[in-house]
Amino acid sequence: MELAHYSDYAVRLVNTEEPARNKDSLTSVDAVRELFGPSAQAARRATEADVTRFRSVRGRLRAVFTAADAGDETQAVDLLNSLLLEFPVNPQISGHEHRDEDDRPKWHMHLADHPSNATAGYAAIAAMGLAFHLTEYGVDRLGLCQAAPCRNAYLDTSTNRSRRYCSDRCATRANVAAYRARKRLETERSQSTGRTAENAQETTPRTER
Repeated sequence: MELAHYSDYAVRLVNTEEPARNKDSLTSVDAVRELFGPSAQAARRATEADVTRFRSVRGRLRAVFTAADAGDETQAVDLLNSLLLEFPVNPQISGHEHRDEDDRPKWHMHLADHPSNATAGYAAIAAMGLAFHLTEYGVDRLGLCQAAPCRNAYLDTSTNRSRRYCSDRCATRANVAAYRARKRLETERSQSTGRTAENAQETTPRTER
């Protein structure tokens, strides 16, 4: 569904924080404005107060991904519904910059800017986009990166629902770590087997001639 692409708003906001690494890039009005991407008009409404409000919404969106990642479908939906109720959207039919072969507008649904404030507008778009993604593709398409300590949010768009990492970088890092762990285990087992064999030889009595 077309509106599902708005779910990227949720991912962008959630990933401004890396709790396990104690990192947070959402520290200024400029950081808030960057989250809007090309939506300059909505970004201009951001004020210092939105920094704190954005962080609050971020925590609630992360909770949705955490519940989904844990397989708690009902909890994920309940948390998302609470955001949808608090931050309603303003849908509009739009045809800007989209023309068919007859030069007619290609009408599509668009989530308009919220009249209240920057946080309300962003939260409404992020929550609705995530809701469309969840209902269209399933709650198991929302995940948190398995490459500890990353835990960034991601949307699984793979054909076989196999995604486990937020990026190729994290996937490579996790695979390398797993390979090294296997090698260490093999070495430890080999050393243990060798020591066992040596002990067995030492305890076996020699045959008298």
